[in-house]
Order: sequence, then structure tokens, then C-alpha cells
Amino acid sequence: MQAPIMDGVRVKRGSGEVVRLPRGASLTDFAEKIDAMPADLVKVLIGMGEMVTATQSIDDDTLRLLGQELNYDVQVVSPEDEDRELLESFDLEFGEDEGDSEDLEIRPPVVTVMGHVDHGKTKLLDAIRSTNVVSGEAGGITQHIGAYQVIAKAEGGDRPITFIDTPGHEAFTAMRARGAQVTDIAILVVAADDGVKPQTIEALNHAQAADVPIVVAVNKVDKEGADPMKVRGQLTEYGLVAEEFGGDTMFVDVSAKQGMGIDTLLEAVLLTADAALDLRANPHQDAQGVAIEAHLDRGRGPVATVLVQRGTLHAGDSIVAGDAFGRVRAMLDDEGNPVEVATPSMPVQVLGLTSVPGAGDTFMVVAEDRVARQIAQTRQARERNAQLARNRVKRSLEDFLESLQKGEVQELNLIIKGDVSGSVEALEDALLKIDVGDEVNLRVIHRGVGAINKNDVTLASASKAVIIGFNVRPEGKVAELASEEGVDVRYYSVIYQAIEEVEAALRGMLKPEYEEVQLGTAEVRDLFKSSKFGTIAGCLVQSGEIKRNSKARVIRDGAVVAENVTVVGLRRFKDDVTEVREGFECGINLGNFQDLKLDDVIETFEMREKPRKG
Repeated sequence: MQAPIMDGVRVKRGSGEVVRLPRGASLTDFAEKIDAMPADLVKVLIGMGEMVTATQSIDDDTLRLLGQELNYDVQVVSPEDEDRELLESFDLEFGEDEGDSEDLEIRPPVVTVMGHVDHGKTKLLDAIRSTNVVSGEAGGITQHIGAYQVIAKAEGGDRPITFIDTPGHEAFTAMRARGAQVTDIAILVVAADDGVKPQTIEALNHAQAADVPIVVAVNKVDKEGADPMKVRGQLTEYGLVAEEFGGDTMFVDVSAKQGMGIDTLLEAVLLTADAALDLRANPHQDAQGVAIEAHLDRGRGPVATVLVQRGTLHAGDSIVAGDAFGRVRAMLDDEGNPVEVATPSMPVQVLGLTSVPGAGDTFMVVAEDRVARQIAQTRQARERNAQLARNRVKRSLEDFLESLQKGEVQELNLIIKGDVSGSVEALEDALLKIDVGDEVNLRVIHRGVGAINKNDVTLASASKAVIIGFNVRPEGKVAELASEEGVDVRYYSVIYQAIEEVEAALRGMLKPEYEEVQLGTAEVRDLFKSSKFGTIAGCLVQSGEIKRNSKARVIRDGAVVAENVTVVGLRRFKDDVTEVREGFECGINLGNFQDLKLDDVIETFEMREKPRKG
């Protein structure tokens, strides 16, 4: 059945049937699904107040609104479903152990260390690994996620445990959540002298949302004022009841600085793993897992730290990780030693990818390079379309008129480059949460891993964007090019410094708000005519002070008869003065406004800039 939607456009209306579309789909994609002409859908959207082309990526809300207009139930396919369908088309499946239960073998537990900033997470890992990570960190913050395997002494012999180190500052929430997704057990670090803090609760919520058992490490027990029992009491309120209080959560008192209680903590982790979890995986299938971290190395190219979850990864395997692919050229353990195979729960650095995957991207081994390339390219195109749809500035005629009336909305465009993908994503996530009202928008037009290059500067120049370099510097003569193009490049090594400066920049883009401040009032007691100046009012200053050149209004019988006039002349007897205070008489000349009467009140004021809150 044909039904007119608007003049000159005929599109077949649906009867509520479901139309599945990927993120960032275009009107051409939609038209193919409902057997319509893309040009007709463009006209329908124009009628709805949206200006788009047939091939432009459209955001999810617009697709659904268009579906409602045409009586179709538009369902935007989630990234997970898209990926599942993509892998199924290649006869692949992620997330399942192949074979029977006899094929499954015990694997080491994967542990994430969480907690409040400055409670000693990194120092605890240092003590566990007997290495020193903190000394090379800016601001004492772990700037990217690493994964390490240690050997713990247990009753049945030595057993390996894999640790994932997640940074503690609240801006790293996105990465911390990723850490909890791949983990089996969470160690919650709480300082005995400081107690439970907001980020402690935040970390606890992440671990509980991921449904993982928690072992509490009460750190800094050697410090003055330490009260380990107080920590146990505080955490009882959040559902973590210590074994000594009749609960089932293991609390271990440790001192990362002194190296106390470390063996007991590792033992608690193994006991929790044995009691609460069935940690087994099939090591005989093609490897699958997660990219914990990735960065661009000047000499070795893209380097990804991956955690094998099932199967065994071999040197020479064809892999695809997110929208990156390649052949495993070499694998290194956490100490930089080459390894030939990586078994379940083992973290390794992989060399040989064509680009840098994102932190948290899944990886899998595929049969041949061609399949890996096709999967990666499909993912790249899909992500590009979704990004275009997100970045598209929605502008209807009504919006345009409204913005003209209000004054144009300011926009700060950013390009973020960092040393590792986890930090870039965490920084973007934190920046996009900055809220300074509706007058100013923040838009990340590009983000990437590696040094700031010529393309970044060209894009920044064309988009009037600011480049943020996080632990990276420009390549070669790129700094000179940025200077020539007038591109602002900012360098940071501590994440919250970047957040503070961007927030200050956004607040600086806000148009100043002014408020009227009353200076003084004067009552007209007499009127004089001057051939040179016109009407001069003989006045008594009743409050405040009257200043020459200040703005004024004239009030007669409680009503304003003149607005926004200026005090052009001010005299005391025969002298010109700049101001006259309360209780004194003066002569006031209001320039062009001559229609003054006896008993009029002249009220003077000035407009002062209002400080912004926050």
C-alpha cells in the first residue's frame, strides 16, 4: 500500500515490522531494507526538520524517529550483536571452550588489584613482583594497564597467579571496569590509616558488578594510626564481612613497603580461587582472549599486551584483535623474554599487528591472514560509520533559529594522542564528562595511539582543534608545522592536569554574564537651563554615589521614563567633579535627555561581569 508522507513523496508505509540496522547506518541502508528510494527518505527527513544526505551516517535516535514516521520498528544492532553476526559469517565463535569437559585443564587465576588512589596498589604489586614500577611514573599514578604473572608457594607446589594492574584515579573508571571483565578475583586494597574512601566503594561496585570474589588487602598496617579492624567494620556496611566476623571474605593485613603479609595474601587468593571458582580452560583450541593494553613502539611497531583466556597462542598464528590484525611475529613475557607459546591465563606482549587495538578489545586466532583482514576491515568500517553518526551535528531549522537568538553555541574540538590506548580512552571518557552547561560543547574529533604526526596537525588546522598529547611528543618537524599552522598542542603526563586545563578552557569559552549593580540615587530638587548644556538638574544624592559617565535611568512617580541615559556632566558648585557622595548636592546633566521634572529620581548603575559558579 502506498501512502503519502508529504507533498510529492510516496513511501511504502510499514505495518510495524522490525527493521534491523547497524550503528551509523545511512538512509541508503534503510531504503534497501524497506524497498524505497533513498531520495524519498531524504525528503521525509527534511519534512521532519533534519537535513541529511542519502549516504550520511545517521545517529540511532534519528533512525528510530524515521522508523516511527514510516511505521517500522527500527532496531539498532548493538556492537556485540554486530560482532557476533560478523564472526558467524566466518563460522567463528568467541567466548566458548571447545570440546568436552575432559579437554578442560586447570588454569591460573587472573587477579585485578583495585582501590582508592594513594592506598598503595602499585606498591603492593611491586612487593609481589619485587620490582619497582612507581619510580618511573608521573604523579605516582599508574599510567597504563600492565599484566604480570607471579609464582606463589602453595601446599601442592608452586602455582602461577596472573595480576592485572589497573590505575586508581577516578578518571580511569573505564579501564578499571575493563579489568574487572577479564578477572577471576579482585584484590581490594584499603589503607589501614585512611579507611574506606569513595574510590574504594567505586572499585568495590565494579568488582561486584562483574560478579567476582573479593579478597581485601588491608595495606599500610605498619603506619602510625593504622586501624585494620576499623577497615573490617567499615566494609561490613557494603556487604564484605570478614571471616573473623563470621563472613566469607578473606581480609589480609599487609605492608607493601615492608613486604609483610605478601605470601599470606597470595595464599588467600589461591584459597578463594579453589573454594569459589572452577578455573578451567581448553588449551588445545585456537587461542582467544583480551587485549589488556596496547601502544605504538617506535622500533617494534604496534605492541599489544594480551591475556590468553582459552586455547594456546603460538608464534606465527594469524590473529585479529578489535579492528587490528596481523601475524604473531614474536611474543614476550612480562620481563621481556621471548616465549614460543602462551597458555590460558598467561599475559604476553604480541608483536606483528598492523595497527594498535583498543584496551579491552577481544582477540582470536583465525585460520588465515585473509580472514583476519576481512574481519578487521569490516570492524573498522563499522566503527567509522558509528563515529561519523556520533560526530554529526544535528541541526534543524528550528535549532538554527534558536541558536541565532541565543547567540551561537561555542564548540571546543579536541584531538587526543597518547602512548597507550587505555589512557587515551580513559582521558576521552573523563573529558566528555566535563559539564559547563549548554552553551559550550566539547567534541573529540580524533583519538589515536602514538606520536603526534602531520595528519593530526592538518586535521586540527582544518577543524580549529586543540591537540592533547598524553605522554607523547610530535614526530620530526611536526612541532614546527603546528607552530606555522597556529595549532595549539598541549602536552601532559598526569591525567587530571589535562582534565583541569580543558575544563578551564571550556569555562573560558563561556560568554560572560553581566549583572546590574546600583551605584547611587539622586532626587531632582531644582532645574536650570543652560544655553550651552541644556537642562541641568540640581540634585541631592540620597544613596551611594553618583559618578560621571555612568549609566542612569530616570524614575518619575515610581515609573521609569528614561532608560540607559548617561551622566555626561557632574558639578559641585562651579567645579567639574568625577563623583559625588551621599548627602551632598550636585548638578547633573543627562546629555540628550532634557525632559526632567522636579522630584524625579536619577538612578545610576553599572554592568559588572558575574563570576561563574564551579
